Amino acid sequence: MQFQSSRKMYPRQNLYECGLGEHWRLQIGDVSPAAFARQIGGCEELVRRFTMYGELSGHGGCVSSVSFDPTGELLVSGSFDQVIIVWNWAERRPVFTYNSGHEKNVFQALVMPHCDNRIIVTCAADGQVRYGAILQDGSAKTKCLGQHRGHSHKMAIEPGSSRIIYSCGEDGVVQHIDLREEKAKKLLTCHKYKLNTGKPSQTRSIRLHSIVMDPIDLNYFAVGGSDQYARVYDIRRLNASGLIMEDQPVETYTPKHLQGLDYSEQITSLAYSHQRELLVSYNDDLIYLFDKSMNLGDTPHINVQFYDLEDDIEGEARGTSNLESLSPQVYQGHRNYKTVKGVNFFGPRAEYVVSGSDCGRIFIWRKKGGRLVALMKGDHSVVNCVEPHPHATILATSGIDPTIKIWSPEATSTPHHPEHTDTSMRRQWRRRYSHLTSNRVRFLFRTQHLRVGQEDITRTQLRDQGGPDREGLAAMLDDIDDDIFADADTPSPSECIVI
Repeated sequence: MQFQSSRKMYPRQNLYECGLGEHWRLQIGDVSPAAFARQIGGCEELVRRFTMYGELSGHGGCVSSVSFDPTGELLVSGSFDQVIIVWNWAERRPVFTYNSGHEKNVFQALVMPHCDNRIIVTCAADGQVRYGAILQDGSAKTKCLGQHRGHSHKMAIEPGSSRIIYSCGEDGVVQHIDLREEKAKKLLTCHKYKLNTGKPSQTRSIRLHSIVMDPIDLNYFAVGGSDQYARVYDIRRLNASGLIMEDQPVETYTPKHLQGLDYSEQITSLAYSHQRELLVSYNDDLIYLFDKSMNLGDTPHINVQFYDLEDDIEGEARGTSNLESLSPQVYQGHRNYKTVKGVNFFGPRAEYVVSGSDCGRIFIWRKKGGRLVALMKGDHSVVNCVEPHPHATILATSGIDPTIKIWSPEATSTPHHPEHTDTSMRRQWRRRYSHLTSNRVRFLFRTQHLRVGQEDITRTQLRDQGGPDREGLAAMLDDIDDDIFADADTPSPSECIVI
């Protein structure tokens, strides 16, 4: 991207509303466009003015990966068609296309830093991690770097490195890949915890869906998959052989209501902030933000014991509620059920959290407090990928549609949320909890600080927190209208569903 042209993406009136009366410094060259974008990127007035800047067409199937190169000038995408496209997104045109060599849906494509945008790494549903090099003659050379059993959903590039990547797969394996070497190295296999001891089982591996590197300390990475625990590992903790890591995380995170029980919730995506906060998105649950004070340790206490809802209600009356202590920030209103949804921080200081949803919308919340500040229609069916620009207030998204949407703060006025937003969010709640018992629903509402079943509950309180009113709760538990949940108008292609 040529940042000079990006000035048009910040209308003068928006800049003044963000308290940027000195934006003339940008016009006279007193401040670089990239630095200027970082200064204003956290302004809520801009985020609320997101509108579609452009739609990129070129893939032959659902687009399952979008990512910007480190400079932000280019965008790379992968798809069900196994084709990789490099885009000049600002001009809305492809600049290079090549066949990835994968045999199934490409789940992630990343441009390696410090390589003049000529090296792209990919992972896919065929379990392969592949390397693509764009040659001077305009062709591309690809090769396989590593192989997982089952899908390989995500990779993580070591921050600042042009050679080191980590991959994870549904075999529970984390691989270390050095592009200078011929073969990937197996680091560890991640296992479920034993319910009675809190130790890894060594027999029941976890299908890993996400891996992220700590942006501050390169010795740590986090993984999440087919159980409720996000695990952080220290790369330096090797076993006796000195070659493979011990399956012993140094940090473990999960919300209170998922501790100690063998729930069906799974982690679909993770993200780290530069404040070392860990953002965790759950399948058929919510998004949670953890800081290090919420760490459960290397062997979380997961003895099978049901949390006593009534005791907690009594504790709250005494001002001693367990749920109030060290509770993660919660982001809700979306639904993450059909496919593997991504989640991300947004803004130069990670001021926002962004996610797609099964309803085809993009949700942007304030990180602090969890307030919804923007809602856009991003797909005819499902939005899976949400990728922030590395410098500017720009967002790329994709999903079941065969196109990529680019969003920028160009709206001339602040759009109001659609009139049906409350109805849509209540519908997401109905769908999420329709299969649960009344006690389980009551418990989940309590963890979100809703006083279900008490006299002081009001319809307004529930609506403001994204939940249904009392009649809606009764309908959810007793007599859910099948018509409400009919999805005939939003097909979900089987090739894009991976859970």
